[in-house]
Amino acid sequence: MTDLSPISFGDRARVRKTPATKAAGLAGLVGDVFGETTPSATGIKVVGELKEDHAFNVHFDQREGEFWLNADDLEFVDHAPGTAFILQGIDKTWVRTESGEWQEFSGGTKSKSLWERIGASLSIFRKR
Repeated sequence: MTDLSPISFGDRARVRKTPATKAAGLAGLVGDVFGETTPSATGIKVVGELKEDHAFNVHFDQREGEFWLNADDLEFVDHAPGTAFILQGIDKTWVRTESGEWQEFSGGTKSKSLWERIGASLSIFRKR
């Protein structure tokens, strides 16, 4: 994340209406930011014109696939309060607050059997 962008992992963002985002069918959609990268290092394809060497991965419930967008094509919506990030193996949960902080909790997520641990590890990121 650059200092110029208020958007970070876990936030909700709306896609601005540009010729490229309209052509991709993403204009106006609201999605969850799942990550960010440096396109020159990773070789990912970015929707639209890349204005700086930084892009966000945004997941949309309405669309299948992976979408990378530059910060100029995204508007901050909110920090998605209540979003939980769970690591089963270390028995930790982080829950997003309205201010964007991640509040850490321990306990209550440890699985009892190997099969429960395997199944639980398939879903690390969820909304409460």
